[in-house]
Amino acid sequence: QVQLVQSGGGLVQVGDSMTLSCLASGLSISKYTVTWFRQAPGKEREFVAAIWMSGPNTYYTDSVKGRFIISRDNAKNTVRLKMNSLQPEDAAVYYCATDTGVNLSSLRSPAMYDYWGQGTQVTVSS
Repeated sequence: QVQLVQSGGGLVQVGDSMTLSCLASGLSISKYTVTWFRQAPGKEREFVAAIWMSGPNTYYTDSVKGRFIISRDNAKNTVRLKMNSLQPEDAAVYYCATDTGVNLSSLRSPAMYDYWGQGTQVTVSS
């Protein structure tokens, strides 16, 4: 049974940093593409960042490039999202997700993912 358990999140000030973690069980995260999405109130769930299966390739939405870093810790079966210089527009519920059928053309589509973390709130206070 595949499970993704998220940790991290909470309230930070503008310009602060925060790290979200996604611990996987039931699969070896080194063999899966893992993606972070976020959803703000009244908005659709949007792609944030992804790390490609079995390799170092990473992908980011334009608004977080240069500020967010996605990484994989195979020994801990965990993917992390380090978020720097947080802005009010980064506030959302963040989700990690994975699936076997993801490819480069579908990477950014939430509908392609069957396995999701429980979501974690990130609030950025100005």
